[in-house]
Amino acid sequence: MYKVYGDYRSGNCYKVKLMLSLLDKPFEWVPIDILNGDTQRPEFLAKNPNGKIPVLELEDGTCLWESNAILNFLADGSEFLETEPRLRTQVLQWQFFEQYSHEPYVAVARFIQLYQGMPADRQEEYKICQVRGNKALRVMERQLQQTPYLVGDRYTIADIALYAYTHVAHEGGFDLSGYPAINAWLARVASHPKHVTMPG
Repeated sequence: MYKVYGDYRSGNCYKVKLMLSLLDKPFEWVPIDILNGDTQRPEFLAKNPNGKIPVLELEDGTCLWESNAILNFLADGSEFLETEPRLRTQVLQWQFFEQYSHEPYVAVARFIQLYQGMPADRQEEYKICQVRGNKALRVMERQLQQTPYLVGDRYTIADIALYAYTHVAHEGGFDLSGYPAINAWLARVASHPKHVTMPG
């Protein structure tokens, strides 16, 4: 059985939890408290020298890290990862977008607000996150006005990667009411019969 080392409130960890649920794969969840320094302990660094969650531990003890890399591993050969090269590259395109243009702002604003309680020394960074996060949301909105999912008509790991932090963006101060296509997409993703929610 797989082991997932993570925090249930983390969008990056939730990606792995959601993917495993969609694939009907059993797993053991090992809770990690990032605020308590769990990711910097020697036993965790032996699993991921970069000291970040999530980590997926395979049956043979091999550990995989970086949430989107884990998604690609788990989805390989399934309906959630395209095989045609152009479409598969578009899936990767959205995953790179998530890591470089979306997560650094939407997730960081959420971390500042939800985890840290808006400390004074991060107020300016929070404001920047709002501007750049909304820019990323506008990119998604334009795509989702054209296609039901981020890569055409099929639910893929591109959607999982971006659903994770978008569906809780309000916890980082983002108002999604002006993004009707995103809201329709959020509902579409959540309607999958094997969908699971973030907490618990």
